[in-house]
Amino acid sequence: MFIVILTYKKPLSEVDKYLQAHRDYLAEHYSAGDFIASGPQNPRIGGVIMIKAADREAVNAIISQDPFNINGIADYQIVEFTPTMFCDESLQTLL
Repeated sequence: MFIVILTYKKPLSEVDKYLQAHRDYLAEHYSAGDFIASGPQNPRIGGVIMIKAADREAVNAIISQDPFNINGIADYQIVEFTPTMFCDESLQTLL
């Protein structure tokens, strides 16, 4: 399991130009079963994506498709972790 933290490196006016393309990218990966949850940070300095992937190389391949990455809008921090505990009710809400 991976958490990807996006940090915008461009002004929000530039981010917004690519927002619909980014949302389309998210929808594609939700449909493929890659993404578990995502959303903007608060305050709006970037976003977070929770990814289900076999390894970091798969995550890198997924991120390489993001219009925010392609157009130099965000930096990406990738955190790999192994979930060992979770709340069934919370998981059902997310899924």
